[in-house]
Amino acid sequence: MSFVTTTVRAIGKSKAAAKDADDRTNVSALDRSRRSVRLTTRILAVVLIACLIVVSFGPLLWLFKAALSTSQDILKYPFEWWPSGIQWQNLPDAWSQIRIGQYLLNTVWMAAGCWFFGLLVALTGGYGISILKPRYAKVVNAGVLATLFIPGVVSLISLYVTILDVPLIGVNLVNTYWAVWLPTAASAFNVLLVARFFDRLPRDVFEAAKIDGAGVFRVFWSIVLPMSRPVIGVVSLLTIVGSWKEFLWPLLVLPSPDLQPLSVGLYRVSDTAPTSLLMAGMFISVIIPIALFLMFQRQFLRSAGQAGAIKG
Repeated sequence: MSFVTTTVRAIGKSKAAAKDADDRTNVSALDRSRRSVRLTTRILAVVLIACLIVVSFGPLLWLFKAALSTSQDILKYPFEWWPSGIQWQNLPDAWSQIRIGQYLLNTVWMAAGCWFFGLLVALTGGYGISILKPRYAKVVNAGVLATLFIPGVVSLISLYVTILDVPLIGVNLVNTYWAVWLPTAASAFNVLLVARFFDRLPRDVFEAAKIDGAGVFRVFWSIVLPMSRPVIGVVSLLTIVGSWKEFLWPLLVLPSPDLQPLSVGLYRVSDTAPTSLLMAGMFISVIIPIALFLMFQRQFLRSAGQAGAIKG
């Protein structure tokens, strides 16, 4: 009798699993049993994946081809693979002749500052709104949220005027990296993202720490930060990528060529540099963040996946 009961339960579970599988797809199990349907779905999957690969890696592959071609081949044979041979010398020539090395160093320094101050503002702002929760926390939260609905172009002029003469201290920040670091750090999106993550942290831990005599700073440093590694990874990735590809604001506040990042430096030399060296410089500027992401993709993806959930 127990054997019959176990068999019936197993059949019921298999039917339920099959039903769940059918609910998750537009093709039923009966249709998938047909050879023509299986062949069609596989062909569609292959075509879709091939299209995604072409769209994703096509421009990068063309840039790689152009970076190792002569200027004449780029303009005359844009879709042929190195008619005059591979020009490996373009990369070191771009590094030295159009100062890619200096622009790259400026970009790294600018991104590092944006990352540090961006994390500082996002973590402390989210900590104050979500965990400390003063009486005016809802007002601050609403004010930060309201800034997301203001287009960046609208506040561009007022922000530039503020950088020209910072209120209270009366300092001109043009041609300094502070003009890029401080506005980038004030990211309402990052503050709200961290605050929503902090909302899901267990409150019992904070209450126990307060009973043990831990202060506000000790709770932040010893409890909140170790539990916030997922959201720190996500904010770090967003901040670094955003600062790396930023163009308009550094163009306005960093007019000196000695301070300009890659995005502005390549634009500045685009009228005078040979096309081949310009393509080589663009390839260097693109491949570095891609290589960093591939090196740390497991950490980034794990952080992105855990940012919306707290492990028990």
